[in-house]
Order: sequence, then structure tokens, then C-alpha cells
Amino acid sequence: MKTCARGFSLRLSGKILNFLKHPGRIIYAMFIMACLTVLVSCAASGKRIRTESLRTAGISGSFTLILYGGNYSDDLETVAFLDREGDDYTFDIFAPEFNYRIFKGVSAVEGIKRAEEFVAGHSSFHQFKVSRILDEESQVIGYEVRPLYLPFTYGTDDVLDVWYAAKENKIVITIRLKPSIENIKMRDDIRHE
Repeated sequence: MKTCARGFSLRLSGKILNFLKHPGRIIYAMFIMACLTVLVSCAASGKRIRTESLRTAGISGSFTLILYGGNYSDDLETVAFLDREGDDYTFDIFAPEFNYRIFKGVSAVEGIKRAEEFVAGHSSFHQFKVSRILDEESQVIGYEVRPLYLPFTYGTDDVLDVWYAAKENKIVITIRLKPSIENIKMRDDIRHE
């Protein structure tokens, strides 16, 4: 049994060495190892934050309204967050401060109304989606209001990737366009130059 396992490990290490003989492959392997290390370390640290779709009924309380994007009429990276005031968490946007605006002490009704108006500014806007933001104990810590666009415009109605990472009592939010949408947008920008 030991010789069989040893033979397998020798064959595997021989294949790995064969793969790494080319300089470009070494860089490729180092890049993959770095990515895996980052992914594992990010997954192991912090608390699990997730979202869950919701209808607007039943939202109450006082919130900090965060309006991200909407910097120009064709800005797809537009989304709104309602951070519940008085809980253990605060929302922190991973972006320059000029990309978002913060309004404190907003009621739930006013916050949802302002968020819906804010995300509806794009010409391809179809409807909005409200999601609860839940911590690892499934407690609601806030809400996300994101725009959904006409599917034939970009090939999908939801164009955003939004990530939540808990670091102590802060929820760090990162917003990006989905890679396929980023490519479409880049091609359109080049065509119009």
C-alpha cells in the first residue's frame, strides 16, 4: 500500500515539475496560489453576511441612507443601502467618498422612497429589488435597494456584484459591475469615442 501511494506521489510531483518547466507557467502557478491564499484567508476571517429578497412591507425604524453611484445619467453602478441605526453594525462603502452620499436619521418609509427614486434614474431601468441584509444570526442589519434593468439592454436585469464583509462592527460593502457587463460597457464606450 505504501509503495502504491509513494509511486502516485512521485508521478504527481513529476507532472507538476514538468508543468513548471516553462517560465510563463511558473508565473501562472504563482498567481493561482496567491489567489487561493487570499480566498481562503478571506473566507476564514469575518462573519457571514448574506442578503435575502424582500417586499418593502414591514420595514420600520430609523436608518442611515447610503446612495452609491448615480454620478451621471448612464451610471450602472447605482445602488442604495439602508443601515439600521442603533444596532451593532455600521456600513462602510469600499470606494472613494465622492462615489456615495450618506443621510442619517431617515425613517424607513422616507428611506425606501428616496432609495427607489435614486436607483430609477437610468434610461433602461425596469424595476427595483429590495433585499434584507442579514448577519450570521439571521438578524436584519439593513436593506439593499438595487435597480433591475430591461434584460434586452445588457443581457440580464441584474448588472451588479455586491459583496459584504464583516470586520469587527463594520460591514464593508464592495460594489462592481459584473464582468460581462463591464466588457459590454467598455465596448460601447470605445465605439462612441
